Amino acid sequence: MQKSAVSVCLGFALAALAAAQAPRRALTLDDMARIATVSDPQCSPDGQWVAYVVRSTDVKADKTNSHIWMANYQTGADRQMTDSQSSESSPRWSPDGKYLSFTSSRPGPAKGSQVWLLDRQGGEAVQLTDVKGDLQSYAWSPDSTRLALVIHEPAPETKPDAPPQPIVVDRYHFRQDGVGFLNDRHSFIYIFDLATKKLTRLTSGTYDEANPVWSPDGKRIAFTSNHDADWEREEHTQIFVIDVRPGAVARALTQASDEAEGGRVAWSPDGRTIAFLEGQPNRLASYTQARLALVAVDGSDAPTLPAPDFDRAVSAPQFAPVMPVRAVEVLVADDRSVYPATISLADHSVTKLAQPPIVSTSVTHAGACTASLLGQPDHATEVYGFHPAANGPRQLSHANDALFAQLKLGKVEAIEFNSQDGTRVGGILTYPVDYVAGTKVPLLLRIHGGPNGQDTLSFNLENQMFAAHGYAVLNVNYRGSSGRGQAYAAAIAADWGHLEVQDLEAGVNKVIAMGVADPNRLGVGGWSYGGILTDYMIASDTRFKAATDGAGTGFTVSFYGEDQYINQYNYEIGPPWKPDAWAIYQKISYPFLHADRIKTPTIYFGGTLDANVPLTGGEQMYQALKTLGVPTELIVYPNQYHGINRPSFVRDRMQRYLAWYDKYLQK
Repeated sequence: MQKSAVSVCLGFALAALAAAQAPRRALTLDDMARIATVSDPQCSPDGQWVAYVVRSTDVKADKTNSHIWMANYQTGADRQMTDSQSSESSPRWSPDGKYLSFTSSRPGPAKGSQVWLLDRQGGEAVQLTDVKGDLQSYAWSPDSTRLALVIHEPAPETKPDAPPQPIVVDRYHFRQDGVGFLNDRHSFIYIFDLATKKLTRLTSGTYDEANPVWSPDGKRIAFTSNHDADWEREEHTQIFVIDVRPGAVARALTQASDEAEGGRVAWSPDGRTIAFLEGQPNRLASYTQARLALVAVDGSDAPTLPAPDFDRAVSAPQFAPVMPVRAVEVLVADDRSVYPATISLADHSVTKLAQPPIVSTSVTHAGACTASLLGQPDHATEVYGFHPAANGPRQLSHANDALFAQLKLGKVEAIEFNSQDGTRVGGILTYPVDYVAGTKVPLLLRIHGGPNGQDTLSFNLENQMFAAHGYAVLNVNYRGSSGRGQAYAAAIAADWGHLEVQDLEAGVNKVIAMGVADPNRLGVGGWSYGGILTDYMIASDTRFKAATDGAGTGFTVSFYGEDQYINQYNYEIGPPWKPDAWAIYQKISYPFLHADRIKTPTIYFGGTLDANVPLTGGEQMYQALKTLGVPTELIVYPNQYHGINRPSFVRDRMQRYLAWYDKYLQK
């Protein structure tokens, strides 16, 4: 049963008022399950509404559920639109405004994830598609009569009591996190006609197609794929266009050598140009700071770069809806912020549409509606509207207001410092709750993964949980991170555990010099590449009294053929049987090969199904420290991939983090 917009808003207001009158409190472990995740805002065609997804935790069922909400763009009144035990996601408005569609695996005439329709005039959602296979994404045609569906071929049917069959592997890249062993089935684009319910396959071959985008006139679809002759060894995708008619053949607009990145492309309003993202050569593919590129749909010109000298990573291109000059709007990752900007196609100038510090993602436009997810240090990410009459962004979703009105959080500030060689590095410092200036407190260096990413000035649950327990927390955007240009990101290529360690050390020394960190109570930890860097840090610096290492490794060469990064190893370093490459593998494997340098008590974490950084990495380091008599533990989460998603495991991990750090640092 759905609540009315008035009752929902009144409930939020009363809860927030009651919370505001009570004394604020610090975060607890129970709050982890109370924080909702808001995502995927979508403006309605008339600009009056914004649909979005809210994911919450069902503690009793030990799972998360996602549902579709909708907020009025003018008044901010919001209401929940769907409610089931199977979750709903990917809200999309039909261009004529008659329907709000979504995907769900809820019970219906067909099994598996399907597209469902909510009629704007009222009534219950109805199942639209009957897809056999894995529905990966969908897009409405401009005239609202058809859908483009990306469907992964279904597995052959087997009898329920049939014995398991051997897994036959013949692919070069044969394993992927979240999937396991890769099969020879592929993803194709299909066209679904709403009137006839007829499903027609549009693309063919032995490749994987993704990200279909209709042309403005609805006659063609642009998509991304990789049709290179040796496509499993080629890191870059290509941009294709295909007519939406039986027997049409896709035409490549770019070649693999053009270094196109994956992701959604954008059509110009006149249908003559496509905007996409261009990356770096395969050797530097893991450190790409994507640039905006354009290509003519008729194939008359090679791809061009509208702003070739703009040295920041961009994403999510879309042609600006209303501009005095032709421009493409992008999101820019820049020094702990993410902001929207336009790149002029006339003079190549870049204009910020919001001033840092800001963390804006998932920008959506339609009619007079412009909305985005906004993150800030003292509140979980919510949907905001950018109404011309408003003084700044106006909050539209309120999934976390009542909870955050109760909470007392640690202060967050940006800091700057020089690394050992003079390189300027940026970090984020979170103070303990109720920190008293001049007091020296235990410091946790928490290292982000990637490495091609950045810590931003948005709410960080992990940091605030530590702050609630008396810790200062330092995040460092070490070299290899995004936000400071291509050279900064690529500086660590084939030289892991060197410049990053210098940058991280400089950050710790900065906070000690500020008089905040107690130099005798330092801890370190991270996940994925953050876990790998944790091993590098404790093998380089014995000052750390405690470490937590998630999905990391200290013996890189042992992962050749074991994880999903075979192309990165070959392009960036080379196969280990080549003498020059072998020397590099030995150098970057120093945490394991010189484990006797490590004195820091360290707890290791991992999931049994992780194909990204397999559990083997943690097991090897655990065994090394156990052999050396260094206090250590190994925590294994069954049936979890690289990301730990089961709510009880997420809570368990945080509880173990706190217990481990408390044991060695709270003395």
